[in-house]
Amino acid sequence: MFDSIKIVCVQNKEDIDKINFDNVVYGNDGLIDIALEESDVLITAVVGSIGLIPTIKAIETKKDIALANKETLVMAGDIIMPLIKEYGVNLFPVDSEHSAIFQCLNGENSKEINKLIITASGGSFRDKTLKELEGVSKDDALNHPNWSMGAKITIDSATMFNKGLEVIEAHHLFDIDYENIDVLIHKESIVHSMVEFNDFSTIAQLSLPDMRLPIQYALTYPNRLEINNYKSLDLADIGKLSFDKVDLIRFEALALAYEAGKKGHTYPTVLNAANEKAVELFLNDKIEFLDIIKIVKKYLLNHQVINDPTLEDLLRVDGDIRNEINKEYECQ
Repeated sequence: MFDSIKIVCVQNKEDIDKINFDNVVYGNDGLIDIALEESDVLITAVVGSIGLIPTIKAIETKKDIALANKETLVMAGDIIMPLIKEYGVNLFPVDSEHSAIFQCLNGENSKEINKLIITASGGSFRDKTLKELEGVSKDDALNHPNWSMGAKITIDSATMFNKGLEVIEAHHLFDIDYENIDVLIHKESIVHSMVEFNDFSTIAQLSLPDMRLPIQYALTYPNRLEINNYKSLDLADIGKLSFDKVDLIRFEALALAYEAGKKGHTYPTVLNAANEKAVELFLNDKIEFLDIIKIVKKYLLNHQVINDPTLEDLLRVDGDIRNEINKEYECQ
């Protein structure tokens, strides 16, 4: 099984001895080593801002990118997208929502788009009021009704920050204004996203909630291959598909993401860094669930924007936000 693996990266140096493999690297430098390995495509599927620099290094070596690390575009979409054009590489979306939009746009004229409609499951607390969210447990937050995902993205789904990050990612991927990107709560997770065109025709991509499909499509595009043990979508068996508008007061995280995206510059970096640290604090039982949104909102309100930031500016802001939150919450 492991004969074809050339290199493995772990998070910390002390973890190297836990891996029974000859070529093990670690940390951010290790991720860059992997990004520079000879290959046709780099799947960027790490969680958080650590995916940014390895993705840039891979682009600069003219590798196609299969992107599942939305934070790369949230932080630095204005830098990444020009690099994609400069080096003549492809950027294939792996997130189910962006893959769906990508599929809906096949053969279409992007200039004829009216709007993108991104669907959201609503997360583990979609039917709870803000009052009912006071004091909810970590285990409850991690109990997603539709998807099996990692801890960070599951918490992001519960707050709706995940959908906010996806809106910013879609803005960069498809060059669409924020005013033309809508979000609908779709509890069944069957319609993964839609595109409305200027003739008011809407094209949607439907499938059972299974990440094998968007991952494989990104790796085999433009071909479609059969997926073993995948089930056919039986709409008659499902019976009903529901869609609801998002209450931006109840799901304030999404409103904050729209605001940060529209302001641009360094605001999306602040949004992402503050959210990553707040989720980490929640998962470590240092704050309550509703504190995640309060922390992100506070740091966005207090941020002194840097206009037209360089990559170095973005990395510095990212680090500063994390350090400030560490001092405020972890050192108490």
